[in-house]
Amino acid sequence: MEIKDYTNIHQMLKETSETYNTKKAYSWFIEAGITESVTWVQFYEQVKKVSKSLMTLGVGKNDKVNILSYSSYKWVLSDLGIVCIGACSVGIYHSNLAKDCQYIIDHSDAKIVFAQDETQLEKLFQIRNEIPKVEKVVLFSGDAGDDDWVITFDDFLELGNNVSDEDFMAMVDAVAPEDPAGIIYTSGTTGVPKGAVLTNDNVTFTAQSVFHSANIIDGHETFLFLPLAHVFAKTCVFTALYCGVPTTFARDITTVIDDIKVARPHWFASVPRIYEKVYSKVISGAEAKGGAALKIFNWACKTGALVGEYKLKKQEVPFMLGLKYKLASKLVFSKIQAALGGRVQWAISGAAPLDQSIGKFFHAAGILLLEGIGMTENTSFTNLNRFDNYRFGWVGQPGVNIEQKITDDGEIMYRGRNVMKEYYKMPEKTAETLTEDGWQYTGDLGEIDSENFLRITGRKKDLIITAGGKNIAPSSIEGVIATSKYISQICVVGDKKKFLSAVISLDPDTVPEYAKNNNISFKTLDDLMVNPEIISLIEAQVEEKNKNFASFESIKKITLVQESTIENGLLTPTMKLKKSLILDKYKDEIDAMY
Repeated sequence: MEIKDYTNIHQMLKETSETYNTKKAYSWFIEAGITESVTWVQFYEQVKKVSKSLMTLGVGKNDKVNILSYSSYKWVLSDLGIVCIGACSVGIYHSNLAKDCQYIIDHSDAKIVFAQDETQLEKLFQIRNEIPKVEKVVLFSGDAGDDDWVITFDDFLELGNNVSDEDFMAMVDAVAPEDPAGIIYTSGTTGVPKGAVLTNDNVTFTAQSVFHSANIIDGHETFLFLPLAHVFAKTCVFTALYCGVPTTFARDITTVIDDIKVARPHWFASVPRIYEKVYSKVISGAEAKGGAALKIFNWACKTGALVGEYKLKKQEVPFMLGLKYKLASKLVFSKIQAALGGRVQWAISGAAPLDQSIGKFFHAAGILLLEGIGMTENTSFTNLNRFDNYRFGWVGQPGVNIEQKITDDGEIMYRGRNVMKEYYKMPEKTAETLTEDGWQYTGDLGEIDSENFLRITGRKKDLIITAGGKNIAPSSIEGVIATSKYISQICVVGDKKKFLSAVISLDPDTVPEYAKNNNISFKTLDDLMVNPEIISLIEAQVEEKNKNFASFESIKKITLVQESTIENGLLTPTMKLKKSLILDKYKDEIDAMY
C-alpha cells in the first residue's frame, strides 16, 4: 500500500481541498438539532485567515500556541492555521484545573492561547502572573472585555487581512516533514505530564496508515466528541482530513446521545467507557421492563451472539438463523442502532482496554467495535483490528508500515514514522523511551501470535506481584468487573499481599435506582456507600465476575469509596485513574482489608 511522502500538513490539506472542493468538510451545532457546515474549499480559506492573523501577531516557525477548549470546529480550524505556518499546536483539556493549565502553558513556552469561553478565560486570569510568555488570548466565544490581553475570535480573524498569499506561502514552504506540528502532553497518571513532540511527517504518515487499515469509504461521515487535546481525537481528525470524510462535532460530552442521532455517522471513535455506559443502560432498561420484553431481549442477544460466532469464523450464517436474526434486529437491535443515528457500520475503541463482553454485545447488535491501540508517543496509532479480520480481546495487527516486537521481558516496542521526535525539554526521558535505531518502548506488556495479532496483557508499572509470587496484570480484571452496571470505577490492589482486593466507586445512576426499587432509604450516594445492603449487592456482583478468573486473580475483599474525579485529583482528563494517588488516599481503608 502506497504511503505518500508529504512535505508538510499544509500539502495534505491543500490536496484534500482541491480533491473534494465543494463537498461538506465539517459540521457543528448552532443549537440543538440544527447544524451549520463548511465545504473543504471554505475550510481551507478560513485556515489561511487564521494563519495570516497569527503571522500578524508575530507567530513564526516553531512558536508554540495553546488551545484550551472542548472539541469544536474552531479547535480544528485554529489547529490547522497554527501548523500550516510551521508553528506548533499544543492542546489543553478544557476540564483541566487552572494550576494544570499553568504547567502546560509555561512548559510549552506558548505565545498565544486560544480559549473556548469565559469559563476558560477565568482560569487564564487566575494564572496570568505565572504565564508571562503569553502575549495574547483569543476567545472562541463570549465577551473579551476591555483588557488588551484578550481578543474575540472574529476580531482576531480581521488581523491578517493585509497579509498577502505570497507571504503566507513563504511560511508554508519553509515547513519540512521533520518540523514539529504539535506537542501532546501525556495525561500524567504518574508524575508530571510529558510533552510528546509530533512532527508533520508523524501526522501525515499516521493519517495514511489509519486509512489503509480501516474501512473508510468515500461518502461516509464521522462524528467527534473526544477531546482534541488527546492525540486519539487529533489522529481521527487528520485521518478524516486526509480522505475527505465530513466530520460533525458534538456540542458537549453531555449532549452526545442527542447529537449523534442528528449527525448519523457511518463510523466514529470512542474510549471504552462510552460503550460500557451504553451497554449498561441497555441492559438496565431491558431488566426494568421485565416480563415478555426481557425474554425477547435475551432471545435476541442469544440469537445475535450465535450469528456473531459465524461471522467471527468467516462462515456463512445458516438460513433459519439468519431469519431469526432479522426478527431480532427488528424487535431489539434496530433500537440500539437508531440510538447511534442508524447508519453506524463500525466504531473504533481505543485509549483503554475494552472488555470482550462489550465488544461481543455490540457485534451481536450489528455494530462492529474494532479495538485498536496507540499512545501519545506514537501518534495514537500502532494496531487495529480490521473490518474483515478481527478478534475480541486483541488489539489487531500493526498499521501499514509499522513494526512491532516483544522484548525478552514481555514489553511491546514499535518502530515507524508514527513514533514521536522527542519529549519536549526532557532529553533524559526521551533517551529512556527511544532507542538509537528508532524503536519505542511502550511500557505495555503483550503477546504476538503467528498472524501478527497483538494482545495486551498489562502495564509493566501496574503489575501486581502477590506475596505468593504471582504476577497479575490488574487492567483485565478491572475491565471485567467494571461491566457490572452498579460499578463506576474499580482499582485492584494487592501488591506484596496474600490476595487481591479492590476499592470501588458506585454507579451514580443505577445504584440509587436500585435503592429506590428496594425501599432503601438514603439522601446521598455517600449514604449508600456505607449501607449493608448496597455493600452486599456490590460484593455479589464482584463474586459473580470472579468466576472469570483463577483463584489467585479473584477479588477477595472490597471497599466502597467516593468517585475519582478531575477535581479531587484522582482522575486524569482522559478518565484514567491515578492509581498511586488512590493508593495513598485510601491507605488506611486498604490496610484494613488485610
